Amino acid sequence: MSKPSTLRQTSGPAATRVLGFGSAQGNRVVTNDDLTQYVETNDEWIQQRVGIVSRRLGEDDQTVVSMAVEAGSKAVADAGLSPTDVDQVIIATCTMPGPIPNAAAQVADRIGITAPGAFDLNAACAGFCYALSTASDFIRGGSARRVLVIGAERFQEWLDWEDRANCIIFADGAGAAVVGPAEDPAIGPAALGSAGDMVDTIYLRENRYIYQEGQTVFRWATSEVAPVAARAVEQAGLRLSDVDALVAHQANLRIVEAVAKKLRQQGARDDLVVARDIVHSGNTSAASIPLAIDHMRSTGEINSGDVLLLVGFGAGLSYGGQVIICP
Repeated sequence: MSKPSTLRQTSGPAATRVLGFGSAQGNRVVTNDDLTQYVETNDEWIQQRVGIVSRRLGEDDQTVVSMAVEAGSKAVADAGLSPTDVDQVIIATCTMPGPIPNAAAQVADRIGITAPGAFDLNAACAGFCYALSTASDFIRGGSARRVLVIGAERFQEWLDWEDRANCIIFADGAGAAVVGPAEDPAIGPAALGSAGDMVDTIYLRENRYIYQEGQTVFRWATSEVAPVAARAVEQAGLRLSDVDALVAHQANLRIVEAVAKKLRQQGARDDLVVARDIVHSGNTSAASIPLAIDHMRSTGEINSGDVLLLVGFGAGLSYGGQVIICP
């Protein structure tokens, strides 16, 4: 029997775009002064170190899954779709209580998405960029029509509340986006990478508490993130001066400001809008980029048609940048 010379493929669109965003956060607002109950610190020290004024932590019933459901439902509604219009769900997270069951299938079921492709993706703080590019490629390849992408994290159980260097940073929340086909490209190619030689800079201490070498991470991020962002712009066929807003992973306000400064030195506009969601949201890892975008849309800092430069990074282990057009 002769072998086929080609395989039949499902035809997909030549381009993709984000159709809508949504977000959810923990209900508890925890100020820097509140943290003095747990650890020796103060508001001035925290603001100078990481730029955070307050963060949001979830109540007992606000889990990774429940916050993802809330954010995902809002994104589907914002896209003008019903749950039955979505055929794939990707959850970017590194804080599920255990590896089985995954979050994606549970979230899809609770939203009302019937029998979708569903999986979790762990690229830590770069997770949303990895998940967004995966969703776009699935659609362009014909494997999906519309994909719900969610970054969702609940950090409070993974923190040592006596570790003054790390417990002040992280928070709980979720951010979501719906990706679908488009006539014109509105999601650029992803500039992805990793640095496995830095595995000892951020990890679970005692397999229980998140730990990071703050100064090492800071030095890496302030030197390496801007080139990744610039590469994403180049791959999208644009110039830095075309970018309206920088939405970097909200790891540390000093890092975000340093990246923005370097991009301006390389050609970004002086009026470049810079996401500073960390000030009142804390570091929500894979959730931070879509969470910031949703907040910036609601406040009018960014508008439909704006060119957004996204860049996620996690201690150099995984990083990625991508340009999108704001829906």
